[in-house]
Amino acid sequence: MHRIVNIEQGRPVVETALRKLDYELVLAKSDHVLVLTLIHGYGSSGKGGKIRIQCRKVLDHLVQQKEINSVIAGEAFKKRAGAGKALLKRYPLLEQICSTDFNNPGITIVIL
Repeated sequence: MHRIVNIEQGRPVVETALRKLDYELVLAKSDHVLVLTLIHGYGSSGKGGKIRIQCRKVLDHLVQQKEINSVIAGEAFKKRAGAGKALLKRYPLLEQICSTDFNNPGITIVIL
């Protein structure tokens, strides 16, 4: 049901991280994963890293193309409000699995 994918591991350049993102999305769909926790990091500048920014652009495009259902930015992932609350209502087990992901700008939740 859920998988954690770390595309920032090894400190790749943006292009490499985006290729890994694409690969992991295809793999997750073929494995019938419903929700991905995507770790892209926040960046050392304090403004959000390049991988995070480009990753979210790609994911937004995939939502528009209806290739994935939706995304929740980590900083907007709340246990008791909004899309986070709705996701946890739909998949209650995620509350334990994702307990460290709430309000985390270094991740994005991808609903396939």
